[in-house]
Amino acid sequence: MQAEIITIGDEILIGQTVDTNSAWMGQLLSSNGIRIHRSTSIADTKEEILAAIDEALKRSDLVLVTGGLGPTKDDITKHTLCTYFNTTLELNQEVLERIELFFAKRNKPMLDVNVQQAAMPKACTVLANDVGTASGMWFERNGSILVSMPGVPYEMKFLMQERVLPRVKKRFTLSEMYHQTLMTSGIGESFLAEKIETWEDEVRAEGFSLAYLPSLGGVKLRLTSMQGDADKDKIDAYFKRLEKALPYYVYGRNEIKLQERIGELLRGKKQTLSAVESCTGGALSARIVSVPGSSAYYLGSFVSYTNRLKKELVGVKPETLVEFGAVSEETVIEMAQGGRKALKTDYCISISGVAGPDGGTALKPVGTVWLAIAHEKGVETKKLNLGNSRVNNIELTINYSLHFFKNLLENNLELAE
Repeated sequence: MQAEIITIGDEILIGQTVDTNSAWMGQLLSSNGIRIHRSTSIADTKEEILAAIDEALKRSDLVLVTGGLGPTKDDITKHTLCTYFNTTLELNQEVLERIELFFAKRNKPMLDVNVQQAAMPKACTVLANDVGTASGMWFERNGSILVSMPGVPYEMKFLMQERVLPRVKKRFTLSEMYHQTLMTSGIGESFLAEKIETWEDEVRAEGFSLAYLPSLGGVKLRLTSMQGDADKDKIDAYFKRLEKALPYYVYGRNEIKLQERIGELLRGKKQTLSAVESCTGGALSARIVSVPGSSAYYLGSFVSYTNRLKKELVGVKPETLVEFGAVSEETVIEMAQGGRKALKTDYCISISGVAGPDGGTALKPVGTVWLAIAHEKGVETKKLNLGNSRVNNIELTINYSLHFFKNLLENNLELAE
């Protein structure tokens, strides 16, 4: 079967809101054997909605629509769907009682606009929304299905998982698909492709689909089989070959984050980590503590954005800053050593650089970053030469810091190229 997604909202088209719903639905559906062949964002107008759903229902078995189902007057999706499916609204008592209970549990008054949310198209099957006030709607026409859901992500996710997907599985015979994803860091797409060229030829000859999914600082490799779990062991064996051949770059599978892998390693070693950040301003620490339970191994950090704080907080020598500058190997070494001593941790990562867009010099242009990791046996350092984008430079610095540290924990630093 083929499916497509329509997201409704002017806020998406003008860039005020990022459409994360389509990406999430795509992952959920593809993992269940449903192919997404089109995703469209449209304006919140009757004409655009009518045209989009009419075209979609002519070419797709399943059309998923999000947005425009709130309590305000500018949410017109429900009324437009009534026009398209030649039906009218009527007050649905079950939906009304559910909305009343929703507000009662939260000790909030129920307004007239909320009552109107219980008016549902007669031609639809109502999909109960247990986490919000806007119900989902299931329509059928000429063998195709259209499902309308609210655009609020957690409400859409609930409806997709609990209401929509189970009904779709009963209605359609879904293809057997099996995905595995290999996570890499510290390497770009073209360099990775060159390293695994022979391996790639083999997996494609086997009939598997290979996708490169690059991002700042790393690439995901996704292998897909149309034979379902029957090829699970084959795909596992192919990925094990890469894990063995490229340990410096490969750090895990199936969407595990690099900071999660580091947490696993530190827990296993019963060791602790701290940080001293300058140009990243605490962003590295925020990334590390995004992992639940990180307090077991991450003790804290200093954000020493100025030279004064580099001296006062972690003991960088004044003469080091005068002779070598804040962005130097010598300075990050002292930052890491001072942070490790002050915070009493097994490891300390330090960062100092020129994030940009200003502040660069001929000797230290924008994008120059020094990293250091202090540990019991000494200090490891790394120089990065990045680009001119401040946002990208900070993101890449965080990713490469974690990549570098992961390989230190795994004793892979000698494998760096």
